[in-house]
Amino acid sequence: MLTLTVQDRKTGVGSKILKKEGKIPAVYYGPKTKSTPIAVDILAFDKMLEEAGESSVISLVNGSTNVDVLIHDVVFDPVTDEPTHADFYAVDKDKKVSVSVPIVFTGEDIAAKSGGVVVKVLHELEVEGLPKDLPHNITVDVSGLTTIGAHISIKDIIVPAGVIIKMGLGEAVALLAAPKEEKEEEAAPIDLTAIEVEKKGKKEEEGEGTPEAPLAKKI
Repeated sequence: MLTLTVQDRKTGVGSKILKKEGKIPAVYYGPKTKSTPIAVDILAFDKMLEEAGESSVISLVNGSTNVDVLIHDVVFDPVTDEPTHADFYAVDKDKKVSVSVPIVFTGEDIAAKSGGVVVKVLHELEVEGLPKDLPHNITVDVSGLTTIGAHISIKDIIVPAGVIIKMGLGEAVALLAAPKEEKEEEAAPIDLTAIEVEKKGKKEEEGEGTPEAPLAKKI
């Protein structure tokens, strides 16, 4: 099991102080676990988020205490996109939980050879199972989409034993669509009248077309 070392955090310690120490504030809680404020090394958390996502169980090591948790929620800085706070949900190993598991698509290049475009309708699946059975991700092979209009539904997806998908079986996950035809932009019609008016105005500015005054006759 993946492990992440954390430490207790006093509620008065702000995120700015923790940031200087290379940490972020966090908390873990659950039905049988009281809410406990902790601090987590930001680099270690980034690595764990990438490896575990929000569907793999992590063992939080807090001194002599070990708690099995899921990453429940993460707050990101809107400018730097760095995590600024994390919530961990303490799970019961004997109780099923529902989580969202990301979909990893494969075989897109093969499907595209059929002259279509692979449209990914869903990017994650809501599943339920015991913590130990939850997958990190679910792979969907789209290489079998060889005709326009062909699709893969949730009922076609294979999940690990003990895990069920909590979504409609007929819901589409991916399909092969016809490529969109790019329409050529029609050239705007030329307004000859406007051109003639423009030319006429230009000639008048340059003195063209202005009648010369008649020469005075000698008496």
